[in-house]
Amino acid sequence: MHAGMFLDRDGVINEVLSERVKFVNQPEDFYLLEGAGEAIRILNEKGYKVFVVTNQGGIGLGYMEEENLHAIHEKMREDLAAYEARVEEIAYCPHKPHDQCACRKPKPKMIEDLAEAYDIDLSRSYMVGDRKPDIEAGQAAGTKTVYVGRRKKEAQADLYYDDLLSFARDCPHVL
Repeated sequence: MHAGMFLDRDGVINEVLSERVKFVNQPEDFYLLEGAGEAIRILNEKGYKVFVVTNQGGIGLGYMEEENLHAIHEKMREDLAAYEARVEEIAYCPHKPHDQCACRKPKPKMIEDLAEAYDIDLSRSYMVGDRKPDIEAGQAAGTKTVYVGRRKKEAQADLYYDDLLSFARDCPHVL
């Protein structure tokens, strides 16, 4: 079995609610956070299968079309490729925030489905996020959890880092 690295997207990989962009609804709204490309390359080099698990309620709310989300993710893959970084797969929940669907974080379905499809040992894996629902999804799935950002008291994670790159540098190699 493999070890997986499950990453939230907005606020972990790319800017959101920044001076440049409020929400990422078009490819031109997508900006990698400083160090994110290098961080994912490091995680790849350390032997992790890297996945993105992201709530995208803007689709259900009508702020974005699903085809725009696919174009955004294509831009993300292209931007990451410039750092020789790769993501195995991107899972997303398109439902409205209060639809009570099975896939929206803090529920663990996206993580569990990817783990099954890619033969991932969740006990050797990590969920990295910048919000409490990300951490709760990782806990429910049985991963170690990493909170990145400055609001550390918001979530009860296993580890805390200012950003993805700091965590990637400290993260152990897969055995």
